[in-house]
Amino acid sequence: MNVSDYKLETLRHDAEFVLYRGLAESQTDKSPSRLLILVPVLERPAPETLRRMEHELSLKNEHDPDWAVRPLTLTQYQGRSVLVLEDPGGEPLDRLVREPMELGQFLRLGIRLSAAVSGLHRRGVIHKEIKPGNVLVNPSTGEVPLTGFGIATRLPRQRQSPEAPEFIAGTLPYMAPEQTGRMNRSIDSKSDLYSLGVT
Repeated sequence: MNVSDYKLETLRHDAEFVLYRGLAESQTDKSPSRLLILVPVLERPAPETLRRMEHELSLKNEHDPDWAVRPLTLTQYQGRSVLVLEDPGGEPLDRLVREPMELGQFLRLGIRLSAAVSGLHRRGVIHKEIKPGNVLVNPSTGEVPLTGFGIATRLPRQRQSPEAPEFIAGTLPYMAPEQTGRMNRSIDSKSDLYSLGVT
């Protein structure tokens, strides 16, 4: 898959990754008209960053398009490894919540997002990074698929060892306390429910 054939539009930018929407500049039968591309911010990313992209790709068979953005492949773009994903459309939730949301829309979104997390847990996967930037909202279809599975786990329960704050995997404001390793509790599906509530 040649990412250079796509015009890129930034959807999300954080300290580690940029998520782009790629729109095909010329359409062929073999390539999708649009896709998502996850690109490391650093030109020479840390090995852990590359492992997260590989891990997200390894979970592609666990993803149901009703609740998750499915990864397609790892490829090279401008000398960097990038993760290419299907594009279900929509915008990251953090772009849509800059002002108060109408109550009916909020409830519909909350129900769909809860259903997405439930689908994930039925497949035995704990996300560990539910936050507005990892939720795509498609207002026209009502779909609310999750993305950002780089630190997800298939384990029903996982112990987290204490780490310095700069080495903790995840986003602190949305993270369940047990993910910091500073509580005598394992990470399990309830950790995602905590993050869902904060989101």
